[in-house]
Amino acid sequence: METKKVIERIKAAKKESKKRNFNQKIDLVINLKDIDLKKTDNQVDFFAQLHFDTGKKVSVCALSGPELLEEAKKNCDLAITQEDFKKFAGDKKKAKKLADTYDYFIAQANIMPAVAQSFGKVFGPRNKMPNPKAGCVVPPKASLAPLVNSLQKLIRVSIKKDPVFHIRVGSEDMKEEEVADNIKVIINQLIHHLPSEANNIKNAFLKMTMGKPVELKV
Repeated sequence: METKKVIERIKAAKKESKKRNFNQKIDLVINLKDIDLKKTDNQVDFFAQLHFDTGKKVSVCALSGPELLEEAKKNCDLAITQEDFKKFAGDKKKAKKLADTYDYFIAQANIMPAVAQSFGKVFGPRNKMPNPKAGCVVPPKASLAPLVNSLQKLIRVSIKKDPVFHIRVGSEDMKEEEVADNIKVIINQLIHHLPSEANNIKNAFLKMTMGKPVELKV
Protein backbone atom coordinates (compact mmCIF):
# COMPACT_ATOMS: atom_id res chain seq x y z
CA MET A 1 0.00 0.00 0.00
CA GLU A 2 1.32 3.41 -0.96
CA THR A 3 1.25 6.03 1.80
CA LYS A 4 0.06 8.65 -0.70
CA LYS A 5 -3.02 6.61 -1.61
CA VAL A 6 -3.85 5.89 2.04
CA ILE A 7 -3.66 9.61 2.82
CA GLU A 8 -6.04 10.29 -0.08
CA ARG A 9 -8.57 7.92 1.48
CA ILE A 10 -8.14 9.55 4.90
CA LYS A 11 -8.92 12.92 3.30
CA ALA A 12 -11.95 11.38 1.58
CA ALA A 13 -13.22 10.01 4.91
CA LYS A 14 -12.89 13.47 6.44
CA LYS A 15 -14.93 14.96 3.60
CA GLU A 16 -17.70 12.45 4.31
CA SER A 17 -18.08 13.84 7.82
CA LYS A 18 -19.28 17.30 8.78
CA LYS A 19 -17.10 19.24 11.20
CA ARG A 20 -18.17 18.59 14.78
CA ASN A 21 -17.40 20.33 18.06
CA PHE A 22 -15.31 17.35 19.21
CA ASN A 23 -12.26 15.55 17.92
CA GLN A 24 -13.57 12.64 15.87
CA LYS A 25 -11.79 9.30 15.81
CA ILE A 26 -10.81 7.49 12.63
CA ASP A 27 -11.65 3.78 12.49
CA LEU A 28 -10.36 1.02 10.24
CA VAL A 29 -12.83 -1.74 9.36
CA ILE A 30 -11.63 -4.90 7.60
CA ASN A 31 -13.91 -7.67 6.34
CA LEU A 32 -12.41 -11.09 5.71
CA LYS A 33 -13.44 -13.80 3.25
CA ASP A 34 -12.75 -17.48 2.54
CA ILE A 35 -11.64 -18.18 6.10
CA ASP A 36 -13.12 -20.70 8.52
CA LEU A 37 -12.73 -19.17 11.97
CA LYS A 38 -14.09 -22.31 13.61
CA LYS A 39 -10.65 -23.77 12.94
CA THR A 40 -8.30 -22.56 15.65
CA ASP A 41 -5.39 -22.36 13.20
CA ASN A 42 -7.26 -19.74 11.17
CA GLN A 43 -8.03 -17.48 14.12
CA VAL A 44 -6.03 -14.28 14.45
CA ASP A 45 -4.71 -12.86 17.71
CA PHE A 46 -1.56 -10.73 17.87
CA PHE A 47 -0.26 -7.36 19.04
CA ALA A 48 0.83 -4.71 16.54
CA GLN A 49 3.32 -2.12 17.76
CA LEU A 50 2.54 1.18 16.03
CA HIS A 51 4.93 4.06 15.45
CA PHE A 52 2.29 6.56 16.60
CA ASP A 53 -0.54 6.53 19.12
CA THR A 54 -4.16 6.65 17.94
CA GLY A 55 -5.11 9.94 19.56
CA LYS A 56 -6.56 8.25 22.64
CA LYS A 57 -4.77 7.87 25.95
CA VAL A 58 -4.47 4.19 26.83
CA SER A 59 -5.27 3.53 30.49
CA VAL A 60 -3.10 1.05 32.41
CA CYS A 61 -3.75 -0.71 35.71
CA ALA A 62 -1.03 -2.58 37.64
CA LEU A 63 -1.72 -5.68 39.72
CA SER A 64 1.19 -5.45 42.08
CA GLY A 65 3.05 -7.07 44.91
CA PRO A 66 4.96 -4.89 47.40
CA GLU A 67 8.17 -4.91 45.30
CA LEU A 68 6.52 -3.21 42.29
CA LEU A 69 4.05 -0.97 44.09
CA GLU A 70 5.94 2.35 44.10
CA GLU A 71 6.90 1.96 40.43
CA ALA A 72 3.29 1.10 39.59
CA LYS A 73 1.89 4.10 41.45
CA LYS A 74 4.36 6.37 39.67
CA ASN A 75 3.66 5.18 36.12
CA CYS A 76 0.21 3.58 35.94
CA ASP A 77 -3.28 5.05 36.20
CA LEU A 78 -4.12 2.67 39.04
CA ALA A 79 -2.16 0.21 41.19
CA ILE A 80 -3.96 -2.59 43.02
CA THR A 81 -2.03 -4.48 45.67
CA GLN A 82 -2.26 -8.23 46.14
CA GLU A 83 -3.88 -7.61 49.51
CA ASP A 84 -6.79 -5.90 47.74
CA PHE A 85 -7.41 -8.70 45.21
CA LYS A 86 -10.03 -10.22 47.52
CA LYS A 87 -12.21 -7.12 47.10
CA PHE A 88 -12.60 -7.99 43.42
CA ALA A 89 -12.55 -11.79 43.67
CA GLY A 90 -15.73 -11.72 45.73
CA ASP A 91 -17.48 -9.00 43.74
CA LYS A 92 -18.00 -9.79 40.04
CA LYS A 93 -19.69 -6.45 39.39
CA LYS A 94 -16.68 -4.59 40.75
CA ALA A 95 -14.29 -6.78 38.75
CA LYS A 96 -16.28 -6.20 35.54
CA LYS A 97 -16.23 -2.44 36.09
CA LEU A 98 -12.45 -2.61 36.55
CA ALA A 99 -12.01 -4.65 33.37
CA ASP A 100 -14.14 -2.20 31.37
CA THR A 101 -12.33 0.87 32.75
CA TYR A 102 -8.72 0.00 31.82
CA ASP A 103 -7.26 -0.91 28.45
CA TYR A 104 -4.29 -2.94 29.70
CA PHE A 105 -3.39 -4.69 32.94
CA ILE A 106 0.22 -5.20 34.04
CA ALA A 107 0.97 -7.92 36.58
CA GLN A 108 3.97 -8.79 38.70
CA ALA A 109 5.11 -12.20 37.43
CA ASN A 110 5.51 -13.97 40.77
CA ILE A 111 1.90 -13.27 41.78
CA MET A 112 0.28 -14.33 38.48
CA PRO A 113 -1.40 -17.37 40.11
CA ALA A 114 -3.18 -14.99 42.50
CA VAL A 115 -4.08 -12.69 39.60
CA ALA A 116 -5.56 -15.62 37.65
CA GLN A 117 -7.49 -16.85 40.66
CA SER A 118 -8.93 -13.43 41.53
CA PHE A 119 -9.55 -11.93 38.08
CA GLY A 120 -9.36 -14.74 35.50
CA LYS A 121 -13.07 -15.53 35.23
CA VAL A 122 -13.93 -11.89 34.51
CA PHE A 123 -10.82 -10.72 32.66
CA GLY A 124 -10.36 -13.83 30.49
CA PRO A 125 -13.52 -13.53 28.35
CA ARG A 126 -12.79 -9.81 27.90
CA ASN A 127 -9.18 -10.33 26.73
CA LYS A 128 -7.98 -8.26 29.69
CA MET A 129 -5.70 -10.72 31.47
CA PRO A 130 -2.07 -9.44 31.69
CA ASN A 131 -0.52 -10.77 28.49
CA PRO A 132 3.17 -11.76 28.26
CA LYS A 133 3.07 -11.17 24.47
CA ALA A 134 2.31 -7.52 25.18
CA GLY A 135 5.06 -7.37 27.79
CA CYS A 136 2.48 -7.03 30.56
CA VAL A 137 3.82 -9.73 32.89
CA VAL A 138 6.86 -8.17 34.51
CA PRO A 139 9.56 -8.96 37.10
CA PRO A 140 9.10 -7.63 40.67
CA LYS A 141 11.71 -4.89 40.16
CA ALA A 142 10.70 -3.88 36.61
CA SER A 143 10.92 -0.36 35.26
CA LEU A 144 7.40 0.42 34.07
CA ALA A 145 7.80 3.78 32.31
CA PRO A 146 9.04 2.27 28.97
CA LEU A 147 6.29 -0.36 29.04
CA VAL A 148 3.49 2.10 29.72
CA ASN A 149 4.81 4.31 26.91
CA SER A 150 4.90 1.31 24.56
CA LEU A 151 1.32 0.38 25.44
CA GLN A 152 0.15 3.78 24.21
CA LYS A 153 1.03 2.58 20.69
CA LEU A 154 0.05 -1.08 20.99
CA ILE A 155 -2.97 -2.53 19.17
CA ARG A 156 -4.42 -5.97 19.74
CA VAL A 157 -5.69 -7.56 16.54
CA SER A 158 -8.09 -10.35 17.48
CA ILE A 159 -10.39 -12.10 14.98
CA LYS A 160 -11.79 -15.32 16.42
CA LYS A 161 -15.55 -15.45 15.81
CA ASP A 162 -16.75 -12.94 13.22
CA PRO A 163 -14.71 -12.25 10.04
CA VAL A 164 -14.67 -8.52 10.80
CA PHE A 165 -12.00 -6.39 12.44
CA HIS A 166 -12.83 -2.87 13.70
CA ILE A 167 -10.21 -0.69 15.40
CA ARG A 168 -9.37 2.94 16.05
CA VAL A 169 -6.32 4.06 14.05
CA GLY A 170 -6.22 7.78 14.73
CA SER A 171 -8.13 11.02 15.21
CA GLU A 172 -8.93 13.92 12.92
CA ASP A 173 -6.43 16.27 14.58
CA MET A 174 -3.50 13.91 13.95
CA LYS A 175 -1.17 14.30 11.00
CA GLU A 176 -2.54 12.29 8.10
CA GLU A 177 0.91 10.76 7.55
CA GLU A 178 0.81 9.35 11.09
CA VAL A 179 -2.67 7.87 10.68
CA ALA A 180 -1.63 6.38 7.32
CA ASP A 181 1.42 4.80 8.95
CA ASN A 182 -0.76 3.22 11.65
CA ILE A 183 -3.10 1.82 9.01
CA LYS A 184 -0.26 0.35 6.98
CA VAL A 185 1.39 -1.30 10.00
CA ILE A 186 -1.88 -2.96 11.05
CA ILE A 187 -2.84 -4.17 7.58
CA ASN A 188 0.65 -5.42 6.70
CA GLN A 189 0.90 -7.42 9.92
CA LEU A 190 -2.66 -8.75 9.58
CA ILE A 191 -1.93 -10.02 6.08
CA HIS A 192 1.01 -12.06 7.36
CA HIS A 193 -1.21 -13.67 10.02
CA LEU A 194 -3.91 -14.81 7.57
CA PRO A 195 -3.70 -18.30 5.99
CA SER A 196 -4.03 -16.94 2.44
CA GLU A 197 -2.61 -13.52 3.27
CA ALA A 198 -4.15 -10.67 1.21
CA ASN A 199 -6.50 -13.10 -0.53
CA ASN A 200 -8.43 -13.39 2.75
CA ILE A 201 -9.26 -9.69 2.79
CA LYS A 202 -12.64 -8.99 1.22
CA ASN A 203 -12.58 -5.21 1.65
CA ALA A 204 -11.51 -2.45 4.01
CA PHE A 205 -13.01 0.89 5.00
CA LEU A 206 -12.08 4.06 6.86
CA LYS A 207 -14.72 5.86 8.87
CA MET A 208 -14.88 9.00 10.97
CA THR A 209 -17.02 8.90 14.12
CA MET A 210 -19.90 10.78 12.46
CA GLY A 211 -19.05 10.08 8.83
CA LYS A 212 -19.80 7.55 6.11
CA PRO A 213 -17.41 4.65 5.38
CA VAL A 214 -14.89 5.19 2.60
CA GLU A 215 -13.39 2.14 0.91
CA LEU A 216 -9.66 1.58 1.21
CA LYS A 217 -8.03 -0.55 -1.48
CA VAL A 218 -5.77 -3.20 0.04
